[in-house]
Amino acid sequence: MNEILTNKIKEAGVTGAGGAGFPTAVKLGSAPEYIIVNGVECEPLIQVDQQLTAMYAPLLLKTLDYLVEALGARQGIFALKEKYVRARQALNGVIAEYPRLSIMPLVSAYPMGDEQVLVYETIGKIVPEGGIPLNVGAMVINVESLLNIRHALEGKSVVEKYITVTGLVRNPRTFKVPLGISMRALIEKAGGTTAADPVLIDGGPLMGRVERNLEAPVIKTSKAIIVLNRDHPLILTKDRPLNRMMKLAQTACCHCMMCSDLCPRQLLGHALFPDKLMRLASYNATCEKEVSATSAYLCCECRLCEYACIMQLQPWKLNRELKVRLKEAKIQNPHHAVPEKVNPFRQYRRYPTDKLVRQLGLAAFYHINAPFEAYDEVVSKVTLPLRQHFGAPALPVVKVGDVVRKGDRIASMPEEALGAHVHASIDGTIRLIDAVAIVIEHGN
Repeated sequence: MNEILTNKIKEAGVTGAGGAGFPTAVKLGSAPEYIIVNGVECEPLIQVDQQLTAMYAPLLLKTLDYLVEALGARQGIFALKEKYVRARQALNGVIAEYPRLSIMPLVSAYPMGDEQVLVYETIGKIVPEGGIPLNVGAMVINVESLLNIRHALEGKSVVEKYITVTGLVRNPRTFKVPLGISMRALIEKAGGTTAADPVLIDGGPLMGRVERNLEAPVIKTSKAIIVLNRDHPLILTKDRPLNRMMKLAQTACCHCMMCSDLCPRQLLGHALFPDKLMRLASYNATCEKEVSATSAYLCCECRLCEYACIMQLQPWKLNRELKVRLKEAKIQNPHHAVPEKVNPFRQYRRYPTDKLVRQLGLAAFYHINAPFEAYDEVVSKVTLPLRQHFGAPALPVVKVGDVVRKGDRIASMPEEALGAHVHASIDGTIRLIDAVAIVIEHGN
């Protein structure tokens, strides 16, 4: 059954619906003890997973129970925030039908939806340094990915995406749209922007990337489009060059250790101390033998250190640069310790999402609902990148001028490569194929 399952998932092109987009078929090739559905939505303003849970609770639980059976797991856990009342009510209405499943309500703190944080909060196990949840017998699946698994079991490929459009738009919405649609089209469907000089964040406000091209396409890992003015403090801090930040650090860092005290990885017992890495970069020394530049590999770049810092410095940005340089020098991560316990103060150092939102300058958007709405406009063109996932890009299997139907495979992954197939998201004609993407125009 497991092989049949993974083949269907692979054929459908299912990946993680956020983050790096790890191919789901590879993940399902394991034998976990626990399957954890991540309905927490790690970052503020994103509303996709809570809405999908409220709409499709019976189908999601049925699919989770199927996976528990197929993979031989002991338990399936559906994790979501306590404040997602409609979603919890929907799950509670059918959970009694599935004795192997349970619901885990969690507090609203950042980054609660981080995989390693989620694993500890749900099953009490600490993922090793540089490890993944499967190292402790856990598999984590996003809500939207779980829904895509159900569709794959029914022979449907991943051709659509759920995405929240919020920020400086007149009518915030969560849309179901064809993959490859432009971000501009979604902003217009949300009533247009009120920003004088709009810039987008593709994803959550913390780990999402700044996108200045409004024609950029929605891909499999897109979760939100946040529209802000170009001079918004969040955009300015994301764009701040590393060398400028390090000059500020040399004069402003008071080594208070707040970045380390609140680091989610350090609180899980990992040997990551952002304050000491800042000292290393500023003064070429950490003053401690057991801390080295390679510990930057343990950083998940959640950016919480920046908002813990009283001087608004950015240790995460230094860690990102260190990782790049270490990889260029072919220095691998040597940190694989298995912590015996978490930091004893961890439960008191959870960072409230409400506080973080105020620091981000996004309080005006935090409690605004982005109700679900199907995108009913005719999509005239889609741009489908060949790499919408972790791993290598897919290889085109069509040519310019070919007529394709929604769901047809247009790019494939070789058997030995890590990645995911790409499928046509609309009926139309192949108009362009280059090294990056395939463009389909509606009609013949």
